[in-house]
Amino acid sequence: MPSAISGPAEIAETGVKSMSRTTFRSGALAALSIGALIITGGLVTGGATASPEVDSWVVPQTQQAGEYWTAERMRAALPGDALVAGKTPSGASESVKAGRERTVATQKARPVRPGATAQTPVAHIGKVFFTLGGSNYVCSANAVSSANESTVATAGHCLNEGPGTFATRFTFVPAYQNGSAPYGQWTATELHAPTNWTSGGDITYDTGFAVVSSPTGISLSDTVGASGVAFNDSRGLTYSAYGYPAASPFTGETLHYCYGTATADPYGQSESQGIPCDMTGGSSGGPWFIGSSSSGFQNSLNSFGYGNVRNTMFGPYWGSVIASVYDSASS
Repeated sequence: MPSAISGPAEIAETGVKSMSRTTFRSGALAALSIGALIITGGLVTGGATASPEVDSWVVPQTQQAGEYWTAERMRAALPGDALVAGKTPSGASESVKAGRERTVATQKARPVRPGATAQTPVAHIGKVFFTLGGSNYVCSANAVSSANESTVATAGHCLNEGPGTFATRFTFVPAYQNGSAPYGQWTATELHAPTNWTSGGDITYDTGFAVVSSPTGISLSDTVGASGVAFNDSRGLTYSAYGYPAASPFTGETLHYCYGTATADPYGQSESQGIPCDMTGGSSGGPWFIGSSSSGFQNSLNSFGYGNVRNTMFGPYWGSVIASVYDSASS
């Protein structure tokens, strides 16, 4: 693992604002047809040529969560920001830009369960629990619109070591609050992340997408709804950021949010943007929505914080690379 960033750009080793397993998101590129995929040793291959910008993993049954995530294990899971401590930004990347503005519409939940529209918690926002390097971690995540109606967006460091292996026992718990799982546990069957993250650990691309299986036979989108997503948008937008901060002074048991206008990385070490936010580790992967509420388009997520830039959470710019990762996961 690279040494910690030196000087003014040092990333906090603890309390990384609004994140868990502190790294950086990235995103959505190769549009592969899941139905046509051939599984070889866990790697996703297919008749179409997979994009070199997307790294995908079909989670073997033996590495899925099953009944692993008990209430006790959920409470004991470590904030994911620990996974990004010591990462060294590789500098601004031109490939994060380019492409026309693109949006995918919101998917609304079917009105089959009471309380799905409650603001706290928000039905489509939740926590993810996973195992990396033999330890259990927790991050935040959000259900996003997709053709398969089963796609979750989170930080890249919450599903891959960056660089390194993919997580096991990855499970999404929507609308989590104080240990409750009102919509059940949704186990990942596929994990997708930018190659820039899985091979290089580039914080500019700290985004990942998981495809999850239903515990009830009803799709994720039909159960809790799913946020629309937007790529290649303008910079400097105003966002509402959500997450489950677990490091002090928070407990990770309830949903929190921040609101503010995005500004550039002050050190120019990434293409990520920062917003005013005092959320801590555990909020990694939590969604950023354009506008003032959780009903907007998701356009970034909680990724990392600098130790000497107080009360600022940084999130990746969702450009064409992250859009390709989304395409790979959502079809």
